Amino acid sequence: MADLKTVVAATTNEHKLAEIAATLGPYGYTIVSREAAGVPEFEIEETGETFEENSLIKAQAIFDWLEGRVATLADDSGIEADALGGAPGVYSARFAGPLDEADFAAARDNGDGSVCLVAGSDGTKCGKTNRTVPIVSRSRQDRANNAKLLRLLEGVPMEQRTGRFVSVITCLRPGMEPLVCRGEVEGLIDFAETGKAGFGYDPLFIPIGYDYSFGLFKPEDKNAISHRGLALARLAEKLAAEER
Repeated sequence: MADLKTVVAATTNEHKLAEIAATLGPYGYTIVSREAAGVPEFEIEETGETFEENSLIKAQAIFDWLEGRVATLADDSGIEADALGGAPGVYSARFAGPLDEADFAAARDNGDGSVCLVAGSDGTKCGKTNRTVPIVSRSRQDRANNAKLLRLLEGVPMEQRTGRFVSVITCLRPGMEPLVCRGEVEGLIDFAETGKAGFGYDPLFIPIGYDYSFGLFKPEDKNAISHRGLALARLAEKLAAEER
């Protein structure tokens, strides 16, 4: 009989892996990384137009590599800004485009504890008209993505900066039907990054009912109300229901 309590996560994002393990661990599930499961590094092309499609693509790729012998789980998530027609949506992870050593995209360290938000992607140093905000300890890609989102929302008042985080979790198991769970959290997109917790767009997103961003949340508090936390909790409920 297949071990359905061990689940290989398709993500290579350590932050996501930690959130998944923190939510499903108490239900008796062991979350294993791709690396620990022996899955080699390879890029999974996310060709879907929805979070559901991309979540399935990622889960299926790892499931197939493991020859369908082990349960796999994948998350596809992102932020939707209403003022931008729902963008960046499924393109959230690479909103600023792929970065390399020669391209600082829209985020550039000033060397004084702040980051410059520039309109272009050529790594231009801050000028007198460029806005600076306190730097946070996150990847260059995250900061570039956030900088582009802030640039596109420049001049939009707070009451129109509505949006949401979306997460879709797909779980594939040997000989069983796929489980698909969606979680959403509504909120506002702030004018600047705050906090050093979380990752991605967390330092910009203020969930409804709060006056500070996910970047200032403790991990356990964020997991209790976040889009991914909600999707994972629903998955845990479905898995528990099957065991009864």
